[in-house]
Amino acid sequence: MKLYSWNVNGLRACMNKGFADFLAQADPDVICLQETKMQREQASFDFPGYEEYWNSAEKKGYSGTAIFTKQQPINVTYDLGIEEHDKEGRVITAEFADFYLVTVYTPNSQRELARLDYRMEWEKVFLAYLKKLDAVKPVIVCGDLNVAAEEIDLKNPKTNRMNAGFTDQEREKFRELKAAGFVDTFRYLHPEEVKYSWWSYMFKAREKNAGWRIDYFVVSERIKDKVKAAEIHNDVFGSDHCPVSIEIEF
Repeated sequence: MKLYSWNVNGLRACMNKGFADFLAQADPDVICLQETKMQREQASFDFPGYEEYWNSAEKKGYSGTAIFTKQQPINVTYDLGIEEHDKEGRVITAEFADFYLVTVYTPNSQRELARLDYRMEWEKVFLAYLKKLDAVKPVIVCGDLNVAAEEIDLKNPKTNRMNAGFTDQEREKFRELKAAGFVDTFRYLHPEEVKYSWWSYMFKAREKNAGWRIDYFVVSERIKDKVKAAEIHNDVFGSDHCPVSIEIEF
């Protein structure tokens, strides 16, 4: 099974930059999107062969997630079931026979860490949610987790320490996720490889490959050996992020 995840930074904009061609070429069984920045009715495009599930933010043109899947899920749920966390369209959970697939767009801590306290509360609630699912069947989590977990995961760790996405607090939450029995698939299969999934639009960052790895597939530890490949497709353009993927056999 081939699973992809991509923060498209506005799906309508990404459609104008080749998203449909990418989807046809990659041909994933499931693709999860973050930062769709739209309501479904705002566009006329369709994706033949895929069931679509959308979770849009209340605020227009902001946040939002989607799952497009060839295989119909047993069940699909939206959000976390807690009102203060359920207004920005950040989570979709699709249940399949062998696993839960959760796509997430984790809140950004923002400049001067204006939203770090909220982010910490979100992380606590989200981890509790994953653990609850994991008690039933294995979980695959994918999306923009808005954190570079280790120094290897960003170009300039020294100068970015305590900036949003590389604070001690955010990195500690990622360690807590791993301690709870979840595995970062890319780092599991590529312990030393330096590859990024997001680049600032400023300072020609992508041209210089001055990036961050903040997009992930994380799986329950008991299925880590079913993951046959984990890739970062940094040759794919159309967003300030690139797609990431895994191949998994059940």
